[in-house]
Parts: sequence; C-alpha cells; structure tokens
Amino acid sequence: MILTKLAYKSLLNRRASVLLTLFTIAISVMLLLNIERIRVDAKSSFSNTISGTDLIVGARTGDIQLLLSSVFRIGHTNNAVSWQSYEYITHQRGVKWSIPISLGDSHKGQAVLGTTLDYFAHYQFAKKQHLTFNQGHAFTAINEVVIGSDVANSLSYKLGDQIVISHGMGNASFHHHKDNPFKVIGILNATGTPVDKTLHIPLAAIDLIHGGSAHNEHDEHDEHDEHDEHDEHEKHNDLTGHPKQITAFLMGFDSPLYTLQIRRNINQYKKEALLGIMPTVTLKELWQMLAIVEKVLLLFSGVVVLVSLLGMLTTLLANLNQRRRELAILRSVGARPWQLFTLISIESLFTTLLGCIVGSALYYLVMLLASSYLQSHAGISVNIAMLSYYELTLIGVIMAAGFIIGLIPATRAYFYSLSDGMSIKI
Repeated sequence: MILTKLAYKSLLNRRASVLLTLFTIAISVMLLLNIERIRVDAKSSFSNTISGTDLIVGARTGDIQLLLSSVFRIGHTNNAVSWQSYEYITHQRGVKWSIPISLGDSHKGQAVLGTTLDYFAHYQFAKKQHLTFNQGHAFTAINEVVIGSDVANSLSYKLGDQIVISHGMGNASFHHHKDNPFKVIGILNATGTPVDKTLHIPLAAIDLIHGGSAHNEHDEHDEHDEHDEHDEHEKHNDLTGHPKQITAFLMGFDSPLYTLQIRRNINQYKKEALLGIMPTVTLKELWQMLAIVEKVLLLFSGVVVLVSLLGMLTTLLANLNQRRRELAILRSVGARPWQLFTLISIESLFTTLLGCIVGSALYYLVMLLASSYLQSHAGISVNIAMLSYYELTLIGVIMAAGFIIGLIPATRAYFYSLSDGMSIKI
C-alpha cells in the first residue's frame, strides 16, 4: 500500500513525461481497437453488401462472376435470362418478391441499371437497411432516372437535369442514346455500396433506347379502367414493359425451405442454362479470396502496439537515468532494492492501465463520430457495442506487455540501487 501511494505521487511529480507516455499508449490502444472493429465490421458489411436477398439468378456462369456482375457491376455475363423464364420462376409458390435487373449501358463510366419499382421497395444493404432518398422520389415515367449519391456528387447533378445514356459498360461506351434523354427525378442517400455509383432507369426504358417499344400490348386499355388499384398495376407494367431478356433477377422467399427448393429447380432448369446463387454465401467465399486485406490490417494493428510499447520503454529508460538521485535518496531512508524494483514496476503498470482506459474512451468517441462517415463513404456498418471478449483479450495482452516492458527499467533500478548505495551520483 505504501509503495502504491509512493508510485502515485512519483507519477504526479513527473506528470509531463508520464502524460506523454500515457498518451502514446492511449493512441495505440485506440488505433488497435478501431482497426480491429473496422476489420470485423468491414468483413460483416462486405458480406452484407446486398442484404435480405435470398437468391440471385442469372445465366449459368460461375457463382462469383454472377455476383460481381449483378451486384458490384464488375465484368459482364455472356448470356442473359429470357423474360419467359423470369416470369415462370417468379410465379412459383413461396416467392415473396422479385427484382429484374438489366445491365449493359452506362453514363460517363457509371453503370446504368434497368429495373422496376420493386427495386426501391425490396433492395436492402448492410443490416437490412432499405434504400432512402436524399432528394426526389422513385421514377414514375419511362424517361426518368434515379441516381446514386456518388453519381450526383462526382458529376454535380441535381433534380431536373437531363442525362444521356450510352451503350456499353464503363468508359468503353460506343453509342450515345441522344434521342432518349432522361430527367433526374431522384437522388439516393449514400449506402457505401455499388448502388452509389449506379443510375437507375425503368426496365421498359432499356427496350425503348435500344429501339423497342415502351408499351406493352395491354396499354391501350388503361384509359378505360376506373379502378385506382388497376391503374397502379398498369402503371407498373408501363415501367416494366415486356423485355425479351434481362441480365439477372433478385428473389426473396417466404421461407428458407422455398429458397433451397427453388434454387435446386433453377439449377436444373431445362429450358435454358440458369444459375441461382445465395449472395451471403458467395460474398463470404469472395471475402476469403481477399483474406490478404484482413491479414494486412492485423499486421498493422500489431505494429501500432509494438511501436507504442517501444516508445514507452524508451521513455521509462530515459527517465530512469534522470532518477538515479531520487533512487539514492530512497535508499538513504531505508528502501530496499526489491522495493525500488516493485516501485518502478507499479509505475509502469499504472501508466499502462490508465493508457488502456483513456484509449478505450477515445475508441468509443472516434467510433461515434466516424460511424456515419464510414457507412456512407466506405460501406462499413459500424457496430458500437461493449468490447468483445477478443477486444478485452487484446487489452489484457497490452497490459501484460506493458508490465513486462516495465520490468526492464525496474531491473535496472534494482542494480542502480545496489551499485550507487546511499551515495548521490549525477
């Protein structure tokens, strides 16, 4: 107890250097916890780039290739899905909703996606978050476009602007559909997913800009229908049309049992070669291919802690050389060498403990301030919760490492006290 009080007063007496050491440890703990939480949440968010979707169906390729083309807009599929197959599959028992998507066009390097109003109702990302509008609303006419936040920011678009779609993906587009400009009717909030870099137009518009008809064979009867519900259905059909084929479609089911059953039926579908994938499973497989990212983050975390501990050791050793007079005075009043050893050890343990506490507090502060930014710009949905068992273990390891590091100056203090005796050397 006496040594503890003495260690506390000694730390107060050297508060400038102690605060510097404590700050170094606190920053390293904060960085370690932040990197660890971002690593875990980045993996979770990557696995939830598309959320709440049970199946993605497209032409038979590879699981990852279908995922990359339909969700990340990377690459393309060689074949498409016929509209007849889409309607047949989506009318099976247990299908809760479906979203057809058609890719292949672009605008200034950004992907254009043809879809239906169901896209805005059922598409989810992160932890089952729905798409929301920063400005405007979903398209209601065939010549309207809804753009992602990155498209709006990078190209400085606002509501009412006219956009010309080009045929071809990325910057390799070779034909501009100048006869069919689209009006920006909605701007989505940032999601941190490929949705931010996508322009969304009605599925019927894909046929229109490629020389097809924007209306289906039932459109001529719309004006004779007096029921609002039927009018809404016909309006939906106007925006959908009857395309010959689509790139892929997303599906949600009433039960996981239907998911497995229909996935098996799709993969055995005889009319055309189709592939049904479960996006959550395929995303995890893709993350395993990118495991080097996770390893780099872990390595960076270890380097941060090592540098901070070495910094603490350097500070303690530098201070110890200046404290030889203090140690000699303590010896002169009866302190034993082992007591000086214990004193220095307690001081280093106190410093490490306070550094961990302050670092944990800074960690929560940074997470609270950065959570919305990480979600909107990096697509990382941060889970701000109590420290996990693994994170507490990391702090325990830092405490143990700090204590072991403190034994080095404590040992030197022990031998200093033996060699200096009760004399005061400078």
